[in-house]
Amino acid sequence: MSDSDSDIQAPKIEFPCPNYPIKVIGDAGEGFAEMVVEVIRRHAPGFDETTLVSRDSRNGRFLSVQVLITATGVEQLQAIHVDLRASGRVHMVL
Repeated sequence: MSDSDSDIQAPKIEFPCPNYPIKVIGDAGEGFAEMVVEVIRRHAPGFDETTLVSRDSRNGRFLSVQVLITATGVEQLQAIHVDLRASGRVHMVL
């Protein structure tokens, strides 16, 4: 086996990438989905808010919010991640 066979490459994303999913998991509570939308709107103006899907965890402690954006580059995705985590309410960004 050559070295290249053991290297697993992450899939390449071509930008702009329409319908790029971003899933955010955080503490359930008033305004969580709105906070996510506000951050996404800041970095992906004009994203379609009708793509938002939210789900409560089984015990209602957490909320997951997924949106679809047109990703324009790695910098945009990193900035979204940083801003969401900085809110203090987000546990994971996928």
